[in-house]
Amino acid sequence: MTTPLAFFAVTDDGFEPLPFAASAWSPNMVNGPAVCGLLARALESQHCAEGFSPARLTVDLFRPTLYKPVTVVTELVRDGNRIRVACAALMQDGEDVARASAVFLKRSVQPPGERWTRTESPVPPAVPVANGPTAPMWSSGLDWSSRIGDHQNSERKRMWQAPLSVVEGEPPSAFAAAAMIGESTSLMTNWGTTGIGFINADLTLALARPLIGLEIGVEADSHISADGIAVGSATLFDRHGSFGTCVVTALANADRQIDFGNGDSHRRVGIR
Repeated sequence: MTTPLAFFAVTDDGFEPLPFAASAWSPNMVNGPAVCGLLARALESQHCAEGFSPARLTVDLFRPTLYKPVTVVTELVRDGNRIRVACAALMQDGEDVARASAVFLKRSVQPPGERWTRTESPVPPAVPVANGPTAPMWSSGLDWSSRIGDHQNSERKRMWQAPLSVVEGEPPSAFAAAAMIGESTSLMTNWGTTGIGFINADLTLALARPLIGLEIGVEADSHISADGIAVGSATLFDRHGSFGTCVVTALANADRQIDFGNGDSHRRVGIR
């Protein structure tokens, strides 16, 4: 039987996790990309009005999302002419396990003048354009490969992937895709010579424009950590250049350190 290329199936009980939603930290947990994608999907579908674009998503991952059905409840907080704000809660057994807020901004024209910006945009791997979900590729330094164990080192990390669907039978929107792949900022910024020992507690995604195409790259920009707390930032890019940034905070989880050099590479769409 073919495994569905999606994180959730819609059922009478809400959203039922599918095999790719399982976390590498524990098979009894749902991974971060699945949680972020589902929250982004709900906020966008229910609260992004015509002429607006999703510009910011913040997700707080304050409880483990268990591998069982979840529901999502949203609320419109601000309905303005240029700014709309909404929030959402991911629930299990009547309790919130994650919360999110989104800002939707009205599209308009660019103001005049020139501004400083990053001069070098990340470069995608030299692979054919995807027409559906793909397995991730990794880079440490300048090389790309699909073997995650090749990149367990102290070099700068990058990832490239066309993501799975959030919900079975439904292609992901550009916003949901960015949320799912953007969650890998934690992996890109916290992955070192012995694997990854930080688990992210949140995500803040900021987008200047929507993703173009299906594929998204994440390039690490910084890692700062002390006393078991880490902050990481990354740039999101597609085949047309950079289009957003992502910042995560994370907690040490050394007791469950994931060592990709020992083959801990299953379900590598997201590890939370």
